[in-house]
Amino acid sequence: MSKKNVIVAQSGGPTVAINASLSGVIDAVIKNDHFDTVYGSVYGILGILNDQIINLSEQAANTPDFINTLKTSPAMYLGSCRYKLPDYEDDDASYAFLFKQFEKYNIGAFFYIGGNDSMDTVLKLSHYGRQINSEIRIIGIPKTIDNDLCITDHTPGYGSAAKYVASSILEIAHDTFIYSVKSVTIVEIMGRDAGWLTAASALARNSYNTAPHLIYLPEVPFDRRGCTGSAFKTQ
Repeated sequence: MSKKNVIVAQSGGPTVAINASLSGVIDAVIKNDHFDTVYGSVYGILGILNDQIINLSEQAANTPDFINTLKTSPAMYLGSCRYKLPDYEDDDASYAFLFKQFEKYNIGAFFYIGGNDSMDTVLKLSHYGRQINSEIRIIGIPKTIDNDLCITDHTPGYGSAAKYVASSILEIAHDTFIYSVKSVTIVEIMGRDAGWLTAASALARNSYNTAPHLIYLPEVPFDRRGCTGSAFKTQ
């Protein structure tokens, strides 16, 4: 029996960790005796649906220091998407096509690197694969700056984003220190109903800087009366 191949894709937003995770998949497949070729799906799951597939084993073989360079490359090498699969019980056409594509490329395992929506795709494909008795392994590799994936402690991607937030807040504080005029600066920090990154702004505080003075988290109701209850105050 011929060896199976692997296909990998990335989706969601880019982080420092997402290309490092991709390099790990490529490196592990190349060194693994159970698999032959590792393919990459361009623009997430859409690449499989649109047959935009590249041979990453060839890329690694023909490009000097490809895997090590990928570890520290910005953005997302394979591109991204935010496409959500429908429920297969309502419409299984895309699922049937995806598994035909897996068969076409002799896929034994599909790795999807991403956050909540990506893990939702992994879950749906796993359930559908089990229903049709497929032996293809569907594996999710977590990545999200929101640090909100269940069962994880520190999600890959969160650490670098938290450092960026803290550094940005400190730089803003430096810019306000230079003026004698008092001012109020409000910084909105992204997060999908999760306050981990917002809370990380507290790391900007040091021996000479007390900013941010108030930190408001989405998990706690906002109280306009005296700005209490929803803020971490500087002591």
